[in-house]
Amino acid sequence: MSLNSSVPPVHEKGGVRYEQAEAYVAVVEHGGFAAAARALGRDPSVVSRRIEALERRLGVRLLARTTRRLSVTEAGSAYYRRMQALMGEFEAADVEASEGASTPRGVLRLSLPAAFARRCIAPWLPDFITAHPALRLELAHGNQFVDLVAEGFDAAVRIGELSDSSLVARRLASAEVVLCAAPHYLERRGLPERPGDLADHDCLTFPKPRFSREWRLTDGRVRVAQAIGGPIVSDDDEGLLVACVAGAGIMPAPAWLVAAELRSGALVRVLPGWRFDFDAAVHVLLPPGRLVPAKTRVFVDWLARELGGD
Repeated sequence: MSLNSSVPPVHEKGGVRYEQAEAYVAVVEHGGFAAAARALGRDPSVVSRRIEALERRLGVRLLARTTRRLSVTEAGSAYYRRMQALMGEFEAADVEASEGASTPRGVLRLSLPAAFARRCIAPWLPDFITAHPALRLELAHGNQFVDLVAEGFDAAVRIGELSDSSLVARRLASAEVVLCAAPHYLERRGLPERPGDLADHDCLTFPKPRFSREWRLTDGRVRVAQAIGGPIVSDDDEGLLVACVAGAGIMPAPAWLVAAELRSGALVRVLPGWRFDFDAAVHVLLPPGRLVPAKTRVFVDWLARELGGD
C-alpha cells in the first residue's frame, strides 16, 4: 500500500480507489458507461475518467472499447470477480453495522465490580438474556479501572467518585455507605451512641484513603473525622462482610452490599443517623463517542431501571 495520503486504499469507502473500482464494476454489470453512470448517479464522463485512471494505475487494459461495443478483457474478468466480491462485503458490512446500531446483537463486554455484579446485576441477568436472545455477555469482574478502548470493553460499572477522563459517565443510582455490625458483637461490646465511641470498638475497614485510618461521617448537618482501629483491613468487601456477620466488628458498607443481611437481622445499623461523607454513587462508563450501540444502550437502560435510582 502506498504511504501517500492522497491515494486512499482500495478498501476505503468513498476514496479514489474505491470509486474507480465501483465505476468499473458498474460498467461491467450494466454493459456500458451510460448505464453505469445512471446507476451511480454520475455523469458518463466521470465514469469514463475513473476507468481510465484505474487502468493507468494497474498498468493493464480491463475493457476493450470499439465504437459499437464494449468487452471485458481476460485481466478485466479476473479483476471484476475480485472487486464484485469485495463490493458485496462492503454492502454486507454496512447492513451489519446499521442493524447493530438499532438491534441489540453480538457480544457485550462489561467490566463490573465483583460484589456489586453478584448482588445487584446477576439476579436479573436471566430475564435480560431472555429479552435479548441475540446478545452474548462477557463479564469481567474486578474493582480495578480498565482501559475500555484498549481492552475492548463496551461499558464499565463503577462505584464512587470518578476521576476525570474522556469516558462518558452516566450516574445510575445513589449508594449510601452505612455502618453495621452483628447483634451479638454489639451485645458483647456495647452500642455506639456517637461517632467518638467508635474509638473503643473493633472497626473492620478497607485499605483505601477514605477508610483506612479515619472515618469521615456526617448526619447531614455536622461532619466528623473519627480515628478508628481494628483487627482487619481487607480489599475484599464480601470477605469483610462475612467476618462482620460472624461478629468480628463494625464495618462500613454500601447499602446494596448489606441489604439482605439487614433485612434478615444478621446485621444491624450502627449510628443509624450517620453515614459516610462522600459520593458512592453507581455510574456506568462508556467509551468516548456520540453513537452508542443498541447492545450497550439496552443494558444501561435495563440497569438503570433495576436500580430504580436508589
